[in-house]
Amino acid sequence: MRAILDTNVLLSGLLAPGGIPALLIEAWLDRTFTLISHAIQLEEIREVSRRDKIRALVRPAAVGRLVNQITLIADMPDKLPVVARSPDPRDDFLLALCEAGAADWLVTGDKADVLALGHHGTTQIISARSFANQLGLSKR
Repeated sequence: MRAILDTNVLLSGLLAPGGIPALLIEAWLDRTFTLISHAIQLEEIREVSRRDKIRALVRPAAVGRLVNQITLIADMPDKLPVVARSPDPRDDFLLALCEAGAADWLVTGDKADVLALGHHGTTQIISARSFANQLGLSKR
């Protein structure tokens, strides 16, 4: 099973260690699924985590550890196709990553834009809770 966790899901996993996004990160680290990411997403994680609001809640070391884990373990396609489908053009790289990484799932909390699409090609776009259900995970 191949999945992309949107940046909002990854950062939520750091913000709320007991929440569903944190369970998804644990499941990935336990090799329950293959995470697909890209250098664009790593830069987005770094940029968003430097915002005052996030920096006050998450230690830079935790962000750095996550970025390092993604770099070492995730499947990282080199090239992305050009995609212009998301209502928010900043999210088009996620849809391109769906194609380049042959993702089964794109997991996002972006209800207004990406999640509303429902799918991109053969990739199903679902919420973190729905993906946790797919994996048979329950919130501890």
